[in-house]
Amino acid sequence: MTHARQHTIQVVAHRGASEDAPEHTLAAYVKAIEDGADALECDVRLTADGHLVCVHGRRVNRTSNGRGAVSTLELADLAALDFGSWKDSHESPDWSDREYTSVLTLERLLELVADAGRRVELAVETKHPTRWAGQVEERLVRLLRRFGLADPPTPAESAVRIMSFSPRSLQRAAAAVPTVPTVYLTQFVAPRLREGRLPAGARIAGPSIRIIRNHPAYVERLHEAGLQVHVWTVDAPEDVDLCVRLGVDAIITNRPKQVLSQLGRTPR
Repeated sequence: MTHARQHTIQVVAHRGASEDAPEHTLAAYVKAIEDGADALECDVRLTADGHLVCVHGRRVNRTSNGRGAVSTLELADLAALDFGSWKDSHESPDWSDREYTSVLTLERLLELVADAGRRVELAVETKHPTRWAGQVEERLVRLLRRFGLADPPTPAESAVRIMSFSPRSLQRAAAAVPTVPTVYLTQFVAPRLREGRLPAGARIAGPSIRIIRNHPAYVERLHEAGLQVHVWTVDAPEDVDLCVRLGVDAIITNRPKQVLSQLGRTPR
């Protein structure tokens, strides 16, 4: 497969290398970095005592041996849970270490990225609605400042971007850290957005692969509007091929190693 754009497509590990390791665990992100992913994607939620943790669902029931809403639990409560053993996958020696399957804080993930030894970007998705509303973005911005990631000279130089299905979340982020890129995630294309417009505060389009399959011309419209296109969640080889043909800017996938291989890239 030879396409002029294939080496410019960023490969983003969705919740880490989540096909091979339990999603949102240190194990999944370490594997994604080892596999050569260009960027890591994570969902963040705020605990009852104000910590941002990497958990997708509102409740911890699906991905841990505990129960309850993240927003009602303190970090210590979450740290006591097992976020790894539910995953039926290949054995990894690292998984025997509690650190690799405990709840992952965004702070710890930022440390991992900082120590990666190469540039690894981070795409942080804020989950809404939540009882904490704008506090999620406040805590996120505070962490980005602490790691020196809040004020890149230009959006193109930013090592982090903020994603959400919530336009309000992206407006808050854009106001607080104006040179950090924002990605508007969509599962369906509203009529007012079909011509390539995004809500105020959003800089990058984040359509689902279903949208791209059903409306392939949408990518060209977005590019004509000067917008990048980051597509989620792209796992099937034929969907990767479609994204390459359409020239998308980023592929968000549970299978970073396989997608990189399909693009003709080997881990760095």
